[in-house]
Amino acid sequence: MIHDIMPGTEEQLLKEMTSAYVGIDPTADSLHIGHLVSVMMLKHFQRAGHRPIALIGGATGMIGDPSMKSAERNLLDEATLRRYQECIGKQLAKFLDFDSNAPNAAKLVNNYDWMKEYSFLNFIRDVGKHLTVNYMMAKDSVKKRLSAEDNAGMSFTEFSYQLLQGYDFLHLYGQEGCRLQMGGSDQWGNITTGTELIRRKAGGEAFALTCPLITKADGGKFGKTESGNIWLDAARTSPYKFYQFWLNVSDADAAKYIRIFTALSREEIAALEAEHAEAPHLRILQKRLAKEVTVMVHSAEDYEAAIDTSNILFGGTAEALKRLDEDTLLAVSETLTRFEISRDELAAGIKALDLFTEKAKVFPSKRDMRELVQSGGVSINKEKLTEADAVINASSLLSGKYLLVQKGKKTYFLLIAG
Repeated sequence: MIHDIMPGTEEQLLKEMTSAYVGIDPTADSLHIGHLVSVMMLKHFQRAGHRPIALIGGATGMIGDPSMKSAERNLLDEATLRRYQECIGKQLAKFLDFDSNAPNAAKLVNNYDWMKEYSFLNFIRDVGKHLTVNYMMAKDSVKKRLSAEDNAGMSFTEFSYQLLQGYDFLHLYGQEGCRLQMGGSDQWGNITTGTELIRRKAGGEAFALTCPLITKADGGKFGKTESGNIWLDAARTSPYKFYQFWLNVSDADAAKYIRIFTALSREEIAALEAEHAEAPHLRILQKRLAKEVTVMVHSAEDYEAAIDTSNILFGGTAEALKRLDEDTLLAVSETLTRFEISRDELAAGIKALDLFTEKAKVFPSKRDMRELVQSGGVSINKEKLTEADAVINASSLLSGKYLLVQKGKKTYFLLIAG
């Protein structure tokens, strides 16, 4: 998990309990799995006896970090940022112990609390004079933006970002005895600005540690799907979809991710890899990865429900299908062929034979459908259709809108009443 580490960091960590922080910009009311790497660093850090500090970037979030970004962010108002902080804090509590009396109990802070009353004049006098423009211009994040092909340049607001992040480190160094900042490899420049500011202004020594930016084996962006980010909030990404994301990663990615996103020991991982190598089609690595992360982020119950949901198309019961909420039903059926049908026609009642041959082309002919019904090969919402002329009406709809039709052993269709 280590990409860069400043000389002396390991010696500091071996010497005494050390406070370290990771900054999280509150750009939404939930973390997504891209944040999980640095959160796992804090989790490992606390397990090793050190003290983690999670910094919500209420002030810096109002500006936006230029690191590895091609454009400036939208600025957020204070009320929105406070709401985001509360939501993110609840999520972090699943990974970190904030409430115990242990000396290394985690702490949640917001840089807006020490920046909101800090005047611009005081800031440039107290902080700005300690770092030269030459030093700031040499950072990769700044050079990349200034040399971008679109020639859009960089606002002074964003240029000042590294000063603000550097001041956060200085503040936490003074108030919390924080000696280490951790983050993704794209944060190295901002973090070392903080260590330099601490050296010049406080005469102190501080350290930096970064982890690699996580990518997929095929070069694609980690944590992104066609429908967007994979969020930790169940309302944004259902536990089923969350579980499926991890279950469907490649073998190469599973071997990498299980080392980063779980607390399994080296021995356990080596044993899993050996077992996986003997029968890759069983996806043993992916299944264990998906279980560990889903239980950690959501719960054991959500994991079991995701397993049940995964099995619904192949062996699930009608009762289990009816218990699904609409989002999960759509997630389960997102790869199925879909047909739009008329809610009005369904309300009046319509023969299954007409519905599945004329209104939705599940069958090419009425004869084909009759033959399959007679042999017991047609089900509606996981219940066998015994008569081709049976009347289907709105009472059969799942979530008041859907019909799941099974044709033969493995072919499914989703009919949507509109």
